[in-house]
Amino acid sequence: MSVTAIDDFELAKAGVGDAPTQGTTKEAEAGHGRMSITVAESIRASIGKQERYEDTPTDDDLSTLRRVSGKIPWVCWTIAFCELCERFSWYGTTILYTNYIQQPLPEGSRTGAGGADGQSGALDYGQQASTGISLFNSFWAYVMPLFGAYLADAHLGRYKTIHVAIIASIVAHIILCISAIPSVLSNPNGAMAAFVIGMFTLGVGTGCFKANVGPMLAEQVTDTRLRVDTMAKTGERVIVDPAVTNTRVFLYFYMMINIGSVTSQISMVYVEKYVGFWLAYLIPTVLFFCAPVVLAVFKKRYRLSPPTGSVLQKFFQMFFYAMKGNWFSPKKFSWDVVRPSNVAPQSRPVWMTYDDAWVDEVRRGLMACKVFLFLPLFHLAYNQMSNNMTSQAATMQLNGVPNDLIQNLNPISIIIMVPLMDHVVYPGCRKLGFNLTPIKRMTMGFFFGSAAMIATCVTQYYIYKLAPCGNHAGDPDCIEANGPAPINVWVQVIGFVFIGISEIFTNVTSYEYAFSKAPTNMRSLVMAVNLFMSAFASAIGQAFTPLVLDPLLVWNYGIVAVLAFIGGAAFWLCFNKLDKAEDAWNSIAKSAYHGKTTRAGSVSNRGGSVGSAGVTEVPNEKI
Repeated sequence: MSVTAIDDFELAKAGVGDAPTQGTTKEAEAGHGRMSITVAESIRASIGKQERYEDTPTDDDLSTLRRVSGKIPWVCWTIAFCELCERFSWYGTTILYTNYIQQPLPEGSRTGAGGADGQSGALDYGQQASTGISLFNSFWAYVMPLFGAYLADAHLGRYKTIHVAIIASIVAHIILCISAIPSVLSNPNGAMAAFVIGMFTLGVGTGCFKANVGPMLAEQVTDTRLRVDTMAKTGERVIVDPAVTNTRVFLYFYMMINIGSVTSQISMVYVEKYVGFWLAYLIPTVLFFCAPVVLAVFKKRYRLSPPTGSVLQKFFQMFFYAMKGNWFSPKKFSWDVVRPSNVAPQSRPVWMTYDDAWVDEVRRGLMACKVFLFLPLFHLAYNQMSNNMTSQAATMQLNGVPNDLIQNLNPISIIIMVPLMDHVVYPGCRKLGFNLTPIKRMTMGFFFGSAAMIATCVTQYYIYKLAPCGNHAGDPDCIEANGPAPINVWVQVIGFVFIGISEIFTNVTSYEYAFSKAPTNMRSLVMAVNLFMSAFASAIGQAFTPLVLDPLLVWNYGIVAVLAFIGGAAFWLCFNKLDKAEDAWNSIAKSAYHGKTTRAGSVSNRGGSVGSAGVTEVPNEKI
C-alpha cells in the first residue's frame, strides 16, 4: 500500500524494526556502498513520486465497509476453457481406469464393452490392484507439478510449459488407445504394459499443466490493491478487495474444471459400456486439440510472466544463511539477518541480489506451504471417490446405470454450488459482518469431507448387512449368481455431494491461497507444493490398500472419516491466528526482485538490491 513522504531509508527497512543504513541509498551517498550516485538519485526521485491514493481505505473503512470483488477480465475465460479441455481429457480417461483394471473382459466382448446389462472390464486384476494403481496414478500426476513449476518459473515461462504439457498428454492418449485395441487386449500383460506407459506419460502432461494454468489465469486480473469504490446502483461505499476477486476467479476456474469433468465422465462411461475402451480413450484427445489453438489465438491478449531463472537456489541460500549457527537453537532463527538492509555491503554474499520485500514475500509463501501440510488428511477422503466409492456402487442395485457414472454427482453438485457460493453464501456472510477467510473455509472443507466418509461408511455397513453375498458383497461371481445388495445406488448422493462441498471450501481455497501468498517469481512452485499434497495423500492411501477388500471396507471409510475430522480440528487450532493477519499479509510490499528480470526501480550493489512497490507493516509471526 502506497504511503506519502516515504524515503529510500524507510523503503529498505520494509517492515524491519530498526534497520541500519547498510544496503540503502543513504549508504551509497555516504560513499560506503557500491551503487552509483546517479542510480541512487533516480531511485530517490521515483520513490518521491509515490503518494497515497485517494481511494485507499482508511482504518475505519477497513473495519466497517463491505468487501466486494473487482472485475474479472474476459480473457480469463479463454484460459479457463483450456483447463476445461484438459480436465475433459484427464477425467474422461481416468474414470475408466477402475473398470479397465479391476473387472474381467465380458464374455463375448473383444473391446471391454459390457452392453446394457453387463459390467464393462478388461484386465481382471481385482479391486486391490485397481485401487493401488489408481492411487499411484494420482500420486504421480501430483508429483509432476513440481517439475512443471520449475520448468516454468526458471526456464520456459508458464505459457510455453503449458504447450509442452499438451503435447505430452496427447502422446499419452495415443498410447492408451493402443493399450485398449482388441488385438492388444487379448494379451492382458501386454495391454497392462502399454497402459502403464500411457498413464505415466499422461501424468507428466497433467502435472506440468496443473502447476501453471491456475497462476496464469489469476495473473490476468489487474486489480491488485485495496480501494474504496461506490456502487453505482445503491450508492453504497465498498472496498474492492483483490482477495475477494481471487476467490471468485478460482471459484469459476474450479467450476470449469468440473464442467469438463462431468461432461467427459458421463459420455466416456457410456462409450466404454456400449463401444469399448479404445474409443473412450480416443475421444478426450480430440477436444484437447482445441486448447493450444485457443491459447495461440489469444496470446497477444494475455499478461505473461517471463521465466526468472532458478530463484529456488537463492531461497535455499537465504534459508541456510539465516540458519547459520541456529541449527540446534531454532528459536533464535530470524529472517532479519538475511535482509540486505541489515548486512553491510562488504559482508554481503554475492548471491544476495534481492531486496527486503522479497524476504517478506518468501516468508508469506512458506506460511502458505505450512498451511498445505494438513491437506493430505483432506485428500484421503476425497480420493475415496475415484476408486472405492466407484467399486461400492457396483455392489448395489444399478438399474442399468453404469457403476462409474454415479460419481458424476460430485462435479454436478459443484457446478450448482459455485454460483450459490459466489452470489448468495459468501456475499451474505460479508453483509452480516462475518468474513469467511481462507482458514475458516478450509476448516469447513475438512468437516464436510469427514461427513461424506461417515455417510459412505454407513452405506457400506448396510451393504454387508443386506447383500445376499454378506461380507463378500464385492465378489463379482457372487453378485452375478445371487444379485447385488438390495440398496439403490443413488443413496451415494449424500457422500458425493458432501465431497463436492468440501472441495469448494478446501480445494478451491488452497488454489487461491497458493497464488495470493506466493512471491511473484515462485507462484508456479507454491501452487505445485499445494498440488503435491494430493500426491502425498495418495502415498498415504497406499497404506490403506489392505483395508480395501471385503469385509474390511467399513473400517477403511470409518478411519478416513476420523482422520479428516481430526485434521480439520488440528488445522483450525494451528492456523486460526492467521485470520487476524490476512489483510496484513495480502498487503505487504511488493518486491522489485524478479530473478533474471527485475522491475524498474531496483538498485543493485555487490549483491544488494533496494527498491520496492511500497511498504506496509509485516506481521510478526515467525514463519
